[in-house]
Amino acid sequence: MGTRSLAIALLLFAPAPATAEWQIRPFIGFTFGGTTTFVDLEQATGEQKAVIGISGGWLGEIFGFEGDFGLSPGFFQTAEKDLLLESGVRALTGNVVVAMPRRMKEYGLRPYVVGGAGLIHVKILGRIEAVEVNRTLPAMNIGGGVTGFLTQRIGLNWDVRRFSTMRGEGETVGNSFGNEQLSFWRATMAVAVRY
Repeated sequence: MGTRSLAIALLLFAPAPATAEWQIRPFIGFTFGGTTTFVDLEQATGEQKAVIGISGGWLGEIFGFEGDFGLSPGFFQTAEKDLLLESGVRALTGNVVVAMPRRMKEYGLRPYVVGGAGLIHVKILGRIEAVEVNRTLPAMNIGGGVTGFLTQRIGLNWDVRRFSTMRGEGETVGNSFGNEQLSFWRATMAVAVRY
């Protein structure tokens, strides 16, 4: 047990490489400003909803890449209404990151912009059988944030992104007014671990 704790401590507090780094960022936050063509029985899409997830990737002097996964349970539900049994939104994207050059930020915050594409999965299960959505749609996201490190390995990250499904021209499967579409903003705070 002592050897394992020592190994973890050395990994977290050892000096980081000067030119490039890998980062993992588990996050919590909320979604807001959502719009959709899916049937929104409880009118909840525009309200703030909790979100949890993780992102991680590689960041060089300026450019990098990352994978990002976020989960927002109860996305289409409110506390006041009880028309749905279950709902949620999951987003999985691969992104390109463009950050302030590392040599310019010294010990302060390092801002970045991020954008990419992936998939958004929408799940809605109503109390009546006619209301059921279980769809995965192509999506894109764009945003930005800042990261600041408290030690060589541990820091904090703040991030805001806009997620949107790509509008298709095909037929709708049902439970949607027009082509299936969902978009929303996501604001998060994360613990950043670099190695």
